[in-house]
Amino acid sequence: MERNKVIIKTSIQGIIVNVILVIFKAIVGVIVNSIAIILDAVNNLSDAISSIITIIGTKLAGKRPDKEHPYGHGRIEYFASFIIAVIVLIAGVTSGKESIEKIIHPVKADYTIASLIIIIVAVIVKFFLGRHVKSVGEKIDSQSLIASGTDAFMDAVLSFSTLIAAVISLIWGISLEGYLGFVISVIIVKSSFEIMKETLNSIIGARADSELTQKLREKVNEFEEVQGVYDITLHNYGPSQIMGSIHIQVDDNMTAKEIHKLTRKIQLHIYEDLGIVLTIGIYASNNSEEHFVQIKSELAKIIQKYPEILQMHGFYVDEESKTVSFDLIIDFKADSKENIKDEVIKEIKEKYPDYDYFVILDTDFSD
Repeated sequence: MERNKVIIKTSIQGIIVNVILVIFKAIVGVIVNSIAIILDAVNNLSDAISSIITIIGTKLAGKRPDKEHPYGHGRIEYFASFIIAVIVLIAGVTSGKESIEKIIHPVKADYTIASLIIIIVAVIVKFFLGRHVKSVGEKIDSQSLIASGTDAFMDAVLSFSTLIAAVISLIWGISLEGYLGFVISVIIVKSSFEIMKETLNSIIGARADSELTQKLREKVNEFEEVQGVYDITLHNYGPSQIMGSIHIQVDDNMTAKEIHKLTRKIQLHIYEDLGIVLTIGIYASNNSEEHFVQIKSELAKIIQKYPEILQMHGFYVDEESKTVSFDLIIDFKADSKENIKDEVIKEIKEKYPDYDYFVILDTDFSD
């Protein structure tokens, strides 16, 4: 896949740059006795290791689907990101421990012009590397590249802080090495938890991106036969593989042949435009009968009494079986969804007692 090639190429670039920075920073840190520069070198080393893990994860995630994994291996990318977060966390905790020791037992750093030049070069290099990696990650929707790019940009800021500490040490003789190292470690730990949170959300199954669901809804509504789009659910099997399902409302006079042709056109259109493999369910609409419209209108008034109810859809009256069916979406925060459903049924049945009511409680999967 072209996407995987881009991720690997960008990660290799990051490895080369970070290894060079590790070597130079480690040498300078030891020579001038600067804990902040040494910790910066350790952080760059963790960045290089993270890029290696990104490459391995991308390779494994790119494996073809098989009988045991029919949805592919795309979610391995998320596990790779989690491992990266753990590495970053370990680096942050270790640097924090060393920084505290440096605060308790301070040792004055001996900066030189050469060391300052190297720090300045590191700031510039990491700034442009971070911007490049993050830009590529956003373009191809790679969580690991976005995290690496953000981390690299943060490194540039931290290296700039080291430069400020060096200047203060040279001019006023005040050593801020341990304190600066501790601040760096806190930021590293914070960054690791943010990566973990984002990765775990992807593994557990987070709410679908509202911008994507809105695009999906708009594109399906472009078909004139579609009277509404409901129950959007999207399942992510890796950043580049999304499968989902929707319900569309159509006139109940449409034939099976017409519905078949319509759903096929929608599926092809959505896959070509958004890359989503879509399954489509059908809600029939029978708003042509005045009596049915009255029942629906009365039901809408009842539902307005309950702020917990976010939406009602799929309304249909089957006159032959004297059955009214519809779906309710109730807020996650509601104490008892079943009680609310029962209250709605009770009120509408008082208005129209000749019918039985079949109600499905849907889940608020997407915006």
